[in-house]
Amino acid sequence: MNVLAGDIGGTNARLAVVAVDGSTLRKVRDHVYPSGQYDSLATIVTEFRRGDGTDVGAACFAVAGPVVDGEIKASNLPWVVRTTELAGRISVARTTLINDFDAVGFGVTRLGPTDIETLQVGVPDPAGPIALLGAGTGLGQGLVLREPSEPTGVRVVPSEGGHATFASRNEIEWGLAKFLAAGQGGGHVSYERVLSGAGLVAVYQYIVASGRAKEDPAVAAEMKAQLPQAVVTTRGVAGTDAACVQAVQLFASIYGSQAGNVVLQTLSTGGVYLAGGIARRILPVLRAGGFLESFTGKGRLAGLLSKIPVHVITNDMIGLLGAAVVAAS
Repeated sequence: MNVLAGDIGGTNARLAVVAVDGSTLRKVRDHVYPSGQYDSLATIVTEFRRGDGTDVGAACFAVAGPVVDGEIKASNLPWVVRTTELAGRISVARTTLINDFDAVGFGVTRLGPTDIETLQVGVPDPAGPIALLGAGTGLGQGLVLREPSEPTGVRVVPSEGGHATFASRNEIEWGLAKFLAAGQGGGHVSYERVLSGAGLVAVYQYIVASGRAKEDPAVAAEMKAQLPQAVVTTRGVAGTDAACVQAVQLFASIYGSQAGNVVLQTLSTGGVYLAGGIARRILPVLRAGGFLESFTGKGRLAGLLSKIPVHVITNDMIGLLGAAVVAAS
């Protein structure tokens, strides 16, 4: 059977026809579209399918936003996607909508060795829960439970844990929390305010404002001309600017601490997988040790954390893979 899969974000819409043979998935054809240039998901799918005579038995689309009664109000697009309406317009009766981060959960057990970078091998429990964290536009979190009775083999439990209160652990993080609170008029500061693209820029601004490193005028000019988080990431990883280096290192340390928190809260003995573009781009910093030091630095439970596998997902098609898994089930 062939299925139609889609991973729909605010910037790009990735579509693919996938051939399913038992548990094997093989991409037949795919294309990436600029989401914002289209008035609806149905229009994109129609264009993708134009002139394609491949029979499709089912479809699944992962869209950024919560699914409520078969409907998604896209988080970063002026779209409302309804399952029944979409199914009719694309002529695929068996059409499903899922949240984009849920798609990561459905795809994670299908990843191969070339799709991940391992930060800590650990001792994986093949039946244990798997924790998902993904710093990107926001901080996605979720839990994957092994469910052999489910058609997909897993059950994905969504979470809004990224909005939990940021827990400062030392003087520099206390200062960061105060800086972020002041920037929004006081009140609640969540982990997402730190562990996201905008959060990385805020961490950089704090490093400069607190006098921990001076701002290079050339870097400031770059950040006005380019995407600021990309500048911080590139210079921080390359080591070409002191403020960017400190920002990326602090970001990685806090990321490790929150990943360890999630494991303790869920006993994710199956491992932790980091999704999202930021983790891929700062891999050298994550490998350097600060992430794992924070991840395992949980007092009496440090021994437990040292046995948990930690992986970074390097396959940027993970959402498309997860959508295909659901469509094929």
